[in-house]
Amino acid sequence: MVLLIDIGNTHTHLGLANQKRVVKQANIPTAHWFGDTAAKLTKRFVGGAGVDGAALCSVVPRATPRVRRAVKRLWNISPVELTPRTVRGVGINYPRPDTIGPDRLANAVAVKHHFGAPALVVDFGTAVTFDVVDRRGNYAGGIIAPGLAAMTDYLHEKTALLPRIRIRDVKAVVGKNTEQAMLIGAVHGYRGLVRELISELKRELKVRQLPVVATGGYAQLIASKMPEIKAVDPLLTLEGLRLVAQASCIQVPRRPRRA
Repeated sequence: MVLLIDIGNTHTHLGLANQKRVVKQANIPTAHWFGDTAAKLTKRFVGGAGVDGAALCSVVPRATPRVRRAVKRLWNISPVELTPRTVRGVGINYPRPDTIGPDRLANAVAVKHHFGAPALVVDFGTAVTFDVVDRRGNYAGGIIAPGLAAMTDYLHEKTALLPRIRIRDVKAVVGKNTEQAMLIGAVHGYRGLVRELISELKRELKVRQLPVVATGGYAQLIASKMPEIKAVDPLLTLEGLRLVAQASCIQVPRRPRRA
């Protein structure tokens, strides 16, 4: 098995993968890497599975060396770290490659591998990111907007009367109370934002059809009423990491067939 570690601002996404796919996934708080808890949770996640290799991507530089040390200590493995220099499976057409979030590169690798090029990933995380793979199969850049939870939390924190809300879909278009009005603005309004940006990107790329794949925490919620989104894949970033690990010659031994 290959251990996959996607270190995000809020959560670290763990995965175990074989030669074909990600077979197990879990999330742990990224803050736990600044103590002893994360290493213990990662070891518990792996359980009795044999770890033959590891790959990581990180948008939290302070956590990265701690994760590397933990993997080395627990399994005597030095993880492959996804960066613009180590990425495989997608080119880069971007003026300052070192400023690209490695999770965005992982998404680009996965979407190109499974959906071809051009293609678009919309990742609903702490921020919502749009990542473009152009006709030539290169990561070409993207768009960053506030995440859905960040937007609603900001309204709560910066106003005296607006509550903190649990994000969910609502059928109404006219709110009959404060919470309902906030949910309409957040969920319906967010679909409008995503729809318009997809439309603009199609015009920019000069294509009629553009495979759009959604991932991240609110992907299923937002995509549920958006025919523009072709697929929802919550494991897309980990799948990109798996493909990079595979291309970096981390080989997972095949299980011997039973006689």
